[in-house]
Amino acid sequence: MSMETFHSTINNQLNTGVLILDLDLNIVFWNRFLEVHANQRASEVVGRSVFEVFKELPRRWFERKVTGVVQLNTPSFCSWEQRHHLFELPHTRPITTDSHFMAQNCTFLPLAPDGVIQHICILVEDATDVCHYQSMLQKTLADLEQANRIDGLTQVYNRKHWEECLSKEFDRARRYQHDLSLIMFDLDHFKKLNDIHGHLCGDMVLIEVAKTIRPLLRSCDFFGRYGGEEFAIILPETNITGAADVAERIRQAIRLNVMEYQGVEISASVSVGVGEFEPRTRRYEDLIGNADAALYEAKSGGRNRTCLFKDSVVCL
Repeated sequence: MSMETFHSTINNQLNTGVLILDLDLNIVFWNRFLEVHANQRASEVVGRSVFEVFKELPRRWFERKVTGVVQLNTPSFCSWEQRHHLFELPHTRPITTDSHFMAQNCTFLPLAPDGVIQHICILVEDATDVCHYQSMLQKTLADLEQANRIDGLTQVYNRKHWEECLSKEFDRARRYQHDLSLIMFDLDHFKKLNDIHGHLCGDMVLIEVAKTIRPLLRSCDFFGRYGGEEFAIILPETNITGAADVAERIRQAIRLNVMEYQGVEISASVSVGVGEFEPRTRRYEDLIGNADAALYEAKSGGRNRTCLFKDSVVCL
């Protein structure tokens, strides 16, 4: 068996596409892998422009790539992470992916058997499995990261992540002397609700309260569950007057929202405390303490009301 026959046999057994072009970007060689995946025999494509056979090729990018390989006489690589696919070859994997086409790693090799580059060889590696499982891994990691930030019951931020957000917003407000306000509120008589109707009813109320509040907030606000039946909202670029308006809308929306649990109508109310960043405030914990003091005053003053902390506590 001649060396040429050996080379032809090996090329046709490779699980990699081998495409050889001349310097005018006409196809010179096309192996069995490409015949199968492109559904075109070598005799049908040899001699034709690569842009005629693969009309989807990004022509300017492709020409620049080949020119660089020829001028530098150096191989070049394009991974599926940079460009999902270069050639529209359908993948044959029995898996569900976001693309009908094979994810590809493509290597561009200059061919210069006599010292002068006359051809470019492009190796097309099927990276569909790697792409698919890498995407699954990234999604899993993103889901885990999200789970570490979100309260499992109410789907708002958990306390740890919420405090991290407050720390950053507090530092930003101090640095640029921007407005920043904090709302803290607590469900009234929540223990009594649990005692009468059970903890599943209490969970339902917490979920519904979170759902009621979300539409009242901006995308830049940070809504979190501070603990138990207590929630907190960070309002960037908002002074205490604006925060008081938001607090009152929240209090009234919850009071007007009649829920149902096992055929029984359930009403809830909240006591709300509002604090504001002031230049003399040195720690974000002090801002929490001020809002919490206002909240305590709202509860001790009869509940279902909003109180503000500005030098001293004032109730609306």
